[in-house]
Amino acid sequence: MDIPFLGNWRKKRGSGFGVAVFSEDDADAAGITGLLSECELLRSHADQAGVELDDSAESLEALDQLVPRWRDDAESLPWLGNDAGLYLGTVIVRTVAGAAWEIWPNGHPVVRLPSGREIDVVTDGHTWASTGAPELSQVYAEVAET
Repeated sequence: MDIPFLGNWRKKRGSGFGVAVFSEDDADAAGITGLLSECELLRSHADQAGVELDDSAESLEALDQLVPRWRDDAESLPWLGNDAGLYLGTVIVRTVAGAAWEIWPNGHPVVRLPSGREIDVVTDGHTWASTGAPELSQVYAEVAET
């Protein structure tokens, strides 16, 4: 949908983005992991491009190679950025020993590594979706090294 005044408003203020998840205790860890791994919009784009998202590092490399047609759609860009970040986090949590989702008090999900370092994957996803850098596979490689 093309609404001229909305486009001007976004240029001045930037797109709003974010994900909030609230949980009472750590017993919901598996449920939170499942919820954050859905990434429907990203999976749809990947499927249309013939890329299988199987929660592997190789799938991150395949995503990095996609033609970024979504950058022309200001409405879906923030949602795709969320999905890209959550998918990156899903791959890290499922493949890096000791990595786990951590939910900040404001509901923002990050990935906590065994070293205590927190990776704001949602912000990384937004940056990737809008500019292409850093590549998702590059972020994963840096995290997997530690």
